[in-house]
Amino acid sequence: MASNKNRWKIQLGATLATNPFLLNFFQGKIHRGKLKAVCVPGLNCYSCPAAAASCPIGSLQAVTGSSKFHLAYYVTGFLILVGALLGRAVCGFLCPFGWFQELLHKIPTKKFSTRRFHTLTYLKYVILAIFVIVLPMTVVNEVGMGDPFFCKYICPAGILEGGIPLAIANPSIRASLGRLFTWKSCILLGVVVLSAFFYRPFCKWICPLGAFYALFNRVSLYRLNIDRDKCTACGACSKVCKMDVDVFRSPNHAECIRCGDCITTCPHQAISKTFSLKTTRGKKETTT
Repeated sequence: MASNKNRWKIQLGATLATNPFLLNFFQGKIHRGKLKAVCVPGLNCYSCPAAAASCPIGSLQAVTGSSKFHLAYYVTGFLILVGALLGRAVCGFLCPFGWFQELLHKIPTKKFSTRRFHTLTYLKYVILAIFVIVLPMTVVNEVGMGDPFFCKYICPAGILEGGIPLAIANPSIRASLGRLFTWKSCILLGVVVLSAFFYRPFCKWICPLGAFYALFNRVSLYRLNIDRDKCTACGACSKVCKMDVDVFRSPNHAECIRCGDCITTCPHQAISKTFSLKTTRGKKETTT
């Protein structure tokens, strides 16, 4: 991955690569090419007019809620592979909606720490378990089909990337809008407002994709490493971390998105990114 100062370039590139069909925004239609059968790593709505492929959370729900499948083997395998390789580096570099929140956070307002709301970070695991897995599998219609509960009732990325652009460009869709559109628009508005004051609130508290990747952060190949011979536990890395991680204590914490702020801030150059299974114990690095 690039240095921290160039991270936005990767985020921009990932967003454009995920959504290359920009003209579809003006035509009010969804791209339906063959790539829609595969998933992108980050949260990006299938219904986004410019989207080239599918959202992994939407795909997971679609197959889990299908009458023909009880487990989305392909989607689950894809998520496990990406998680094992990158962990939540996907959130920090490859997720369009994560970047959207970062851009909102640049709005000149008073900024607030989310450390006091740490308990809310567990909410995204509840959402992953209930809205993405349990409800689509158990609450089904007469033919055994379950709704994509997270996408339908919660996901603000869907209303931002799909619902609003399609409603603006397509009169028939605009005419059919109802309470669900209003409800999800309120969720999006809440995320937009909170993002101006808090860093990545959706990623920290709500996103089920971030929750899934977080499960792999401690074991992913792409990880942070602390050189204990250089580290003085001064806490500079923890103070600069917008994800509220005490980096020198837990460099591969579940909330770390590998943004690199701690690396550029450390006065002793004790923190580095690596693509290996190395962990730090005491004064020496050992390979697991």
